Amino acid sequence: MSISPNVPSPQESYHYESTGTPRWIAVLFGVLFAALAVLGYAGYSAQTRLQQDLAKQQEENKVMSAQLEQANTRLATLKGHMEVTEQKVGMTQAEIAQAKSRAESIRKEQVDADQKLTAQLSQVKQESEEKIGAVATEVGGAKKDIEATKSDLEVTKGKLERATGDMGVMSGLIAHNRDDLEELKRRGDRNYYEFTLQKSKSPQRVGPVQMLLGKTDPKKSKYTLTVFADDRTIEKKDKTSGEPVQFYVGHSRGTPYEIVVFDLGKNQATGYLSTPKDLSTGSAPAAAASAPAAAPASKP
Repeated sequence: MSISPNVPSPQESYHYESTGTPRWIAVLFGVLFAALAVLGYAGYSAQTRLQQDLAKQQEENKVMSAQLEQANTRLATLKGHMEVTEQKVGMTQAEIAQAKSRAESIRKEQVDADQKLTAQLSQVKQESEEKIGAVATEVGGAKKDIEATKSDLEVTKGKLERATGDMGVMSGLIAHNRDDLEELKRRGDRNYYEFTLQKSKSPQRVGPVQMLLGKTDPKKSKYTLTVFADDRTIEKKDKTSGEPVQFYVGHSRGTPYEIVVFDLGKNQATGYLSTPKDLSTGSAPAAAASAPAAAPASKP
């Protein structure tokens, strides 16, 4: 059963579609800035913890210094007792020398312990400074990565552009190569079907339609293409590479399908078909591969 073509009115054909920047770009920038804030907070937390550890070590050093002072005080008291004992009891010179030797040994032990503690504190301080420096370096590197990603997004965004199609309708964003096409697919605003057509007598299925490549002129970037959709044959003559070639199908609801060829060779064309996002990929009827070559052509 043949479905009558849904030919748009002139107002619909020349309707201007303008869309702002996709919301996910703004969301992505927000996520990038949030990631930078999280990394900065993580660096600050790590630095705070290290400073707290250093303060704890310094407090322990104070305690040990106090203990050292107490030991020195005890040593002085012991020395006083020895002198008093020597006077009152009449200790022998040998006993006094032995006591003095013991006191000297205690003093040396305290000095060694103090030096060892000072060395440990210096090592802890050095390690803390190294860890803080490492955290600062990691935060700086992450910031550079985020800035580079932001720059790449801006470059990609600048490469994509809009153009008026052959039916006078403003197109969606246009891809000029496969990299641009991958970016459009990631955006997800429409359905995209990449193709490479060879000049032949049989049409080739591309998404919900079929296409038949006619003559090509790579020097002038011109080509002729026939589309089979909705039991109709739509011929597009002398189209230019990079030009949005537009056509309607019965269920497209005023939003045209678009074909963009970005690489044209002898008897070959590479590009993509773009369809509205809200349409099912399998809902568009296409002409059979054996559609007669002499079918009447219509130009919407």
